[in-house]
Amino acid sequence: MEINHLFDLKDKVAIVTGGGDGIGRECCEILAAAGASVVVSDINESKAKCVADHIDAQGGRAISVKCDVFDDSDLRNLIETAVTEFGTVNILVNNAGLGGGGRENPFKIDLAYVERVYRMNVFVPWRLCQLAVPEMGKSGYGSIINITSIGSINREANMGIYSSSKAALNHLAANLAYDFGPYGVRINNVGPGATRTAALASVLTPEMQARMLGNTPIHRLGEVSDIAQAVLFLASPASSWISGQVLFVNGGGLQTIS
Repeated sequence: MEINHLFDLKDKVAIVTGGGDGIGRECCEILAAAGASVVVSDINESKAKCVADHIDAQGGRAISVKCDVFDDSDLRNLIETAVTEFGTVNILVNNAGLGGGGRENPFKIDLAYVERVYRMNVFVPWRLCQLAVPEMGKSGYGSIINITSIGSINREANMGIYSSSKAALNHLAANLAYDFGPYGVRINNVGPGATRTAALASVLTPEMQARMLGNTPIHRLGEVSDIAQAVLFLASPASSWISGQVLFVNGGGLQTIS
């Protein structure tokens, strides 16, 4: 394959959940720049539309879909809209997530919180896979990328529910690779380390940043572009023999909140 085709997503259709800002927005924009038609999904309709409008203004193709991922009818509508508007689904980025931030004191959280985090971080990606894979199989090209976390392999206080849900997402992808391979569909996870997002900014202190950088060989925090570039690789033909893997994008280190 010629080098310029390795990252060419022309004629491909991508769905990104939580695409209204942060890592999700960057994923939408880089996939569109590579030629994909992008379905920007977010519970915040105005944010999703803003991203789609920006992609259109840059010469790409995008639509926005309001989607509450806790509503199964919204998940079904998301896949159906992609197929109706663009003809198929080839790429699914399960970016929407919940929890973490060192706020999960095990004696103060309740069962409703635990169920909500696991539903968002494990069940929703599984359900969207279930809905999207048949379309990918018909199209002849499929790549699913779940956004997991460095927390999935860290050990620290007040992170047990979020971190274990992301560890479950890692193992889910490793197993689903066997189920989806016969359909011609790959599934992989991208695990961000400490990345400059609004979520990190809400808890980051100078002391925490210094500690993180002390454990990071590439001596900086991540940017959302670092994560999106890994997503592009796993979405593209360049990674055509990679499935069931977790690609940690963490500057070579392990960054913790506590």
